[in-house]
Amino acid sequence: MTVFVVGQLSIFDRESYGRYEATFMEVFQKYQGSLLAVDEAPKAVEGEWTATRIVLVSFPDEDAFNAWFRSPEYVELAKHRHAGSNGSILLVQGLS
Repeated sequence: MTVFVVGQLSIFDRESYGRYEATFMEVFQKYQGSLLAVDEAPKAVEGEWTATRIVLVSFPDEDAFNAWFRSPEYVELAKHRHAGSNGSILLVQGLS
C-alpha cells in the first residue's frame, strides 16, 4: 500500500540545509520514491502554519520508505537537514 511522507520544516540555517538539498534527489531516486510537492509558501486555509517548508513524497509501501530513510546514504545526508532545520516528518498510510 502506498505511503506518503509529509515533512513540515522550519529552516534556520540555509547553508546547512543547502548541503542537504544538493544531493537529496541523487539519494532519493534510488529508493522508488516520488517527490510530489515542495512549497515554502503554502496557504493555510484553516489553522496556523508556522513551518517554512512543506515536502510531500510517496513510496510504494512502508518497506520502500524504510529502505530509503534508514539507508546509510540518507542517514548521513540527513545530518545536514538536522543541522539546518527542525520540524516533523510524518508517515501516512494511503488508502487501499
